[in-house]
Amino acid sequence: MEDQHGSFARHNRPAVLSSSSPHAIEWAAEELLLGHVVAFPTDTVYGLAASLAHPEAIDRIFDIKGRDAERKLPILISSIDALHQLTPRVSGRLQSLLDRFWPGAVTFVLPSNRSLPDGVVSNNMTIAVRIPNHPLAIEVIDRAGGAVACTSANRSNEPPALHAADVVAALGDRVDFVLDGGVAPGGRASTIVAAEGNSLEILRSGPVEEVTIRLAWENGTERE
Repeated sequence: MEDQHGSFARHNRPAVLSSSSPHAIEWAAEELLLGHVVAFPTDTVYGLAASLAHPEAIDRIFDIKGRDAERKLPILISSIDALHQLTPRVSGRLQSLLDRFWPGAVTFVLPSNRSLPDGVVSNNMTIAVRIPNHPLAIEVIDRAGGAVACTSANRSNEPPALHAADVVAALGDRVDFVLDGGVAPGGRASTIVAAEGNSLEILRSGPVEEVTIRLAWENGTERE
């Protein structure tokens, strides 16, 4: 898997490499930085990722999944610091929710920075963002710049992949690289939340229950 210069050499697509292999995480990040499409485990399901610096790779994810172009891709980040490059402002009350549920299986809809690729920005100029509670995913994302477009690694409207083998079975050679980190422990896609002003809406049910999120929202205080 390693050429004479020490970099990753792909002989087949997809290349599948165990996360325990030497340099596996570095190679996964390098593949993203080169503009390739990479699958890796998160705390929910296996994700299909592309660098925000490569809009063409983001477009490939839509083709790979058979996903409607109007259903923009979520963004995974490695730390709260990366969020400041993606959104112009987070209210104190919303920040209290981020502090409560990140890292974790809650995706938040936020105002978008206008410099982001079309594939991640909705018509109302919002993006969907979360920090996964999975050290392997966080390290790959961090090494790839701190933020990637990432959605479940499956064909649209089909069951999400929970193992690397599921990714290969569902998507085959359309994926460039699969980082095998064992089973994705959550098994369900994240809860999606939109919060603006004093309003909070659950857009998709998921591992974190609505009542838990609403209680945290009601108990949150403005820190502005």
